Amino acid sequence: MTATDTHPVAGRRLGDEVVDWLTNGTRDERFIDNIFGQMCNRLQRAGIPVKRASLHVQINHPQWLGARMLWSDGMQGADIARVDYDVRERSEYIGSPASEIHEGVEEIRENLARDPELGRRHAIYDEMRAQGLTDYVAWPMYHTLGKRHIVTFATDRRGGFDQAHIDALIRLVPVLALVSEIRVKNRLARTLLETYVGPHAGEMVLAGATRRGSGTTVRAAIMICDLRDFTRISDNWPRDDVIDLLNSYFDAMVEPITQHGGEILKFIGDGLLAIFPLTEPAACANLLHAVSGARKAMTELNARNGETGRAPLNYGIGVHVGDVMYGNIGSRTRLDFTVIGPAVNMASRMEALTKQVGRPVLLSRDFAELVEGPFALERVGEFPVRGFNDPIELFSFDG
Repeated sequence: MTATDTHPVAGRRLGDEVVDWLTNGTRDERFIDNIFGQMCNRLQRAGIPVKRASLHVQINHPQWLGARMLWSDGMQGADIARVDYDVRERSEYIGSPASEIHEGVEEIRENLARDPELGRRHAIYDEMRAQGLTDYVAWPMYHTLGKRHIVTFATDRRGGFDQAHIDALIRLVPVLALVSEIRVKNRLARTLLETYVGPHAGEMVLAGATRRGSGTTVRAAIMICDLRDFTRISDNWPRDDVIDLLNSYFDAMVEPITQHGGEILKFIGDGLLAIFPLTEPAACANLLHAVSGARKAMTELNARNGETGRAPLNYGIGVHVGDVMYGNIGSRTRLDFTVIGPAVNMASRMEALTKQVGRPVLLSRDFAELVEGPFALERVGEFPVRGFNDPIELFSFDG
């Protein structure tokens, strides 16, 4: 029997059943880490002595560069870890197999059983030797337009992989590339939608809610926040400082909102629009917890800015509750997934009133009546609102 004729079925090569499964048996699996783990177990059952394998993909998420999926003998799935953008400056990357592949090497093969002094020197090789592994191979895995990812395999077989094993793994890589590209791009599409329109709106778009004018009515608590004196800041500060300031300000505001179940729908210059749908019974309390967290974060940000000589940042927050139309609005070729309605307009007018009233946070009576919990709300009074016939009763919140 030759090295390429080790499969028990005539005309079949070693590992062909794994290629068939990747091609035809993974349609219902959404996640590439699950597919990768199952693939490695199938490789073992097919007679290919894989003991460790990894898949490295670049995703270009706003916060992280990509992900590493690591499988070891006995695992049903693969562990997945995010990879930060600064990874290429770290010692674990410099001189690693991943760095060599990214620099253009088409194959890395390392005999781990030989004297370490005779082989490549890197912590990852020492780690694999300590695990009793004897052979390691890594290849680039290409997606559309030459995007280069990495797949690696290692074994503890005495003598390492033989040529039949290597041939089978080489045949597998382009199929894995096709299967993984679909899942990576699905994840990228979901990530981009979550980043730019929010998780709920992103799910609706992915589910097919893309027709102009499509939408639904949602009853929600609405929060609008705006930064004070931004025009003066943007006119007088260097561009990079303005961008850094805005990012720090939005971090302070957004993280408490998302932490407490709110959804950011829009950034408007130095302002933001968020909703807390009332399908969640504690939505109004959650919004106030978010406001408390944002105010604390802004106090800390202003303290840090003060250490560098920057003036404190002031802001206004208007909070109302009501029915809003949530859906696609825009031109034939450019749509925005957002909320509109009188309740949104009222929250915007209330945010503007914070300057007049001299309180950073103003709440409507409609919202205040729905709040449950030990929140100290202070009645401020009734005020006329541009565009509305009746004055509105306002409350402040210093939490």
